[in-house]
Amino acid sequence: MEGIHTALVTPFRDDGTVDFEAYAALCERQMEHGIGLVACGTTGETPTLTQAEWKQVVATTVEVSAGRAPVTAGVGTNSTASTIANLEVVGELGVDAGLLVFPYYNKPNPDGHRAHVREAAKVGVPLVLYHVPGRTGQRLPASLVAELASYDGVIAVKEATGDLHYGAEVIGGTDTPILSGDDFTFLPLLSVGGAGCISVVSNVAPAHTVAIYDLFQARENSAAAKAMHDLWPLIDFLFADTNPVPCKAAMAHLGLCAPHVRLPLMTGDPASAIAVLEQVMG
Repeated sequence: MEGIHTALVTPFRDDGTVDFEAYAALCERQMEHGIGLVACGTTGETPTLTQAEWKQVVATTVEVSAGRAPVTAGVGTNSTASTIANLEVVGELGVDAGLLVFPYYNKPNPDGHRAHVREAAKVGVPLVLYHVPGRTGQRLPASLVAELASYDGVIAVKEATGDLHYGAEVIGGTDTPILSGDDFTFLPLLSVGGAGCISVVSNVAPAHTVAIYDLFQARENSAAAKAMHDLWPLIDFLFADTNPVPCKAAMAHLGLCAPHVRLPLMTGDPASAIAVLEQVMG
């Protein structure tokens, strides 16, 4: 787990059903740029997918990738039992890793987090831990995240506090790869030892996002910084409203999928993305 992995949107048709044809095309577009695929995360509106839809989205991702790109599937819930059940399903489908968000709403104590990760790891699907306090309501101590990252079966952490100091502290506490979960902190986190990014902006601008990573790896730091600054207006736009509302609006303007999101989110206007897309992508 390094480099760029895209937290894929789940496109919906006008009738509200999942548009699997558009989704397959989105996967292909990402793979053209050497990007890993992350299905059914936050950006994929997983809380509003039925269990059957969730399974089919993951299965489609594996089928389309056909081994050409790593596939990570969102599996985490706030129940250890249902998380394990999800891991068993994606294991049978052939994913490369499960994205395990730390349990939300019930706010486990530290020993609960430890037991949750250990039990999930027993399934045998490699785990990417997902620390996103803005969604879970619980910011764990950096030392605890680093400890959990070092457990057998954990291959990476998606760190989404947006706090560079916190991310650097986690990186310093483990040898497990730490990926930025915020496009804003992607390049800064690389500079303190981060391994890459699970990105939202790469849904819209995959080539631009990969270029930042490649320039950093080539030690062309000034060019990487300029590429990051060039992409900044689009990142600002994508997080000016709840993700993935602006992301789908931008993708709709590009003709990649419809702008539809599911309630309780409300669909954004594709026209709102015109100015920023012209500025960033020409």
